[in-house]
Amino acid sequence: HYSFPNFSVGETGRISGPGRREIGHGALAERSVEPMLPLDGYPYAIRVTSEVMESNGSSSMAAVCGASLALMDAGVPLIRAVGGISVGICTEYDAQKTLKRYHPLTDIIGWEDVFCDMDCKIAGTTQGITGFQLDLKLRGLPHAVMTEALEKARVARLRVLEEMAK
Repeated sequence: HYSFPNFSVGETGRISGPGRREIGHGALAERSVEPMLPLDGYPYAIRVTSEVMESNGSSSMAAVCGASLALMDAGVPLIRAVGGISVGICTEYDAQKTLKRYHPLTDIIGWEDVFCDMDCKIAGTTQGITGFQLDLKLRGLPHAVMTEALEKARVARLRVLEEMAK
């Protein structure tokens, strides 16, 4: 269960049931961690709750990291730890709408999420990707640009997992 109340980003309003963000981010976190759960023969029910108290970054990837750490702390024998990272891309185009330059950013913050052209959330283990979500404001993305972004995300994810292992 993933909860992202209004006050976590300085907003006010009615607190009602889960909205699009809670459902989508919760599903992404669940899909990212579930492949590492010991489903065969594990005798217990598992519930993880992520309560976002403040956010200026990828709360869904924080939920993935937090869920993995909480499950291991609770004694659930995960196959491997799962970590997550967000990658964004800010682009600049010329008058002919040709890509002039771009800059990939890892672990994007709120400003970059709003004003940049891509928000890509990638979760996984040291062995590979278990969850992936791409929000793209562009009509397309050159293969080389996405390849570079995925490599930056791989390096960052491994660094996050290294910190989690401590």
